[in-house]
Amino acid sequence: MDHSRAPVLDALAAHGGNSDLTFTPPGHKQGRGADPRVVEVLGRDVFASDVLIMNGLDDRRMTGGVLEQAQELMADAVDAEHAFFSTCGSSLSVKSAMLAVAGPHEKLLVSRNAHKSVVAGLVISGIEPVWVHPRWDAEHHIAHPPGPQEVAEAFERAPDAKGMLLITPTAYGTTADVGAVARVCHDHGRPLIVDEAWGAHYPFHPDLPTWAMDAGADLCVTSVHKMGAGLEQGSVYHVRGDRVHLDALRMRADLLDTTSPSTLVYAGLDGWRRQMVEHGRELLGDALALVRRVREEIAGMKGLHPLGEEFVDAALAHAYDPLMVVVDVSGLGTSGYAVADLLREEHRVDVGLADHRRIVVQFTHADDADTAEGLLDALRAVADRGGELPPPAGIALPGPAGLELESVMLPRDAFFGPAEHVPVEDAVGRIAAETASPYPPGVPVLAPGERISKEAAEYLRTGVEAGMYVPDSADSTLRTLRVVAE
Repeated sequence: MDHSRAPVLDALAAHGGNSDLTFTPPGHKQGRGADPRVVEVLGRDVFASDVLIMNGLDDRRMTGGVLEQAQELMADAVDAEHAFFSTCGSSLSVKSAMLAVAGPHEKLLVSRNAHKSVVAGLVISGIEPVWVHPRWDAEHHIAHPPGPQEVAEAFERAPDAKGMLLITPTAYGTTADVGAVARVCHDHGRPLIVDEAWGAHYPFHPDLPTWAMDAGADLCVTSVHKMGAGLEQGSVYHVRGDRVHLDALRMRADLLDTTSPSTLVYAGLDGWRRQMVEHGRELLGDALALVRRVREEIAGMKGLHPLGEEFVDAALAHAYDPLMVVVDVSGLGTSGYAVADLLREEHRVDVGLADHRRIVVQFTHADDADTAEGLLDALRAVADRGGELPPPAGIALPGPAGLELESVMLPRDAFFGPAEHVPVEDAVGRIAAETASPYPPGVPVLAPGERISKEAAEYLRTGVEAGMYVPDSADSTLRTLRVVAE
């Protein structure tokens, strides 16, 4: 296929030069009605490009095939058979993927390291999750994706499960052996869905972890806005083979998708695909070389330790993405929360994830020597203050058993049923009626329908006191928890 084309962008360029009078949404009408103060901040081009696909870039029956052609090019670029764009982020795409495989009261194997959007999908759908517990890294207190052994054991518990939803990579960049997990699923005649939100760039360089479609996944969701150059909320789901029925996927997605998709987001997806096909290997190769130097520099700073190879083990992660630079700051005698705050407040450097002992620094092909040096200068300044930084607050870190909670109700029944708020210390042994997800990464400690352990409750309470952010609980202070009424 001709990847020099970008159908959405080409249509936008053509539309910008026409003299159509639009009597359709959006009501700002290419910016003519926008408040000048808004235009001054956002720019007139944003409004000029905010055009409908239907009765805008294409006609009322979409006979020009603008979006269809863009999706076909995306599928061809990443060696999938079909690709579908979403302007509502992978939070929506993964729900559509789940619903394409399982329905109310049907079982689905789900990695317990799932993002909160997956739990929301379970609540909405009434699917019964069969949790597949991740591989706990006791030394570093993080979870890596499950492997084929864990998935095989879950199928033994639930042979009637309709398929598997695997979350890989994690927000720390660690990945599963997707090929081995796919073989387990296919041996049971079931499809493998992969939530690869952080791996949209994997198809475009051989030194990155294996792309899920190449490893045998049947349906894969990516967030192009995370590690690619798409706009926020730009997501794509890819399909290969016949284990996931396209008609079912389209119908389920139609239940959730917006009827007013953003052409701006579509254009970002379309343009990024062209950029990666034409220049991706070179751009990502430069980024990987840059990150190797950054890791070496950080390793030489007192109190800081970049992690990566430590995660790769037969019992832990299968591989890791070197562009996700996980930095252990515990040698400075402080927490990742404190370092993240200091980097932002004093050095204007933002990091995506912080926890009780680490920060995660995300590099992409957009970075260069200047951005790398800015980060390194800031980290040197922080490292020079070792001993002066606030000590980490005491977080009651749970062991694996404390986070492997018993699931006793459907998430939907627990979430929508009668509930009450109780003090967190009284919630132990009760059934959660809400989700509690430290964010980022947004992986729930509690999901609706799970019996709350003492370790989980204490971890949440002490974590919030130490700087953890848990935005989805009804009581953001975590002094109380919402539980199923007795």
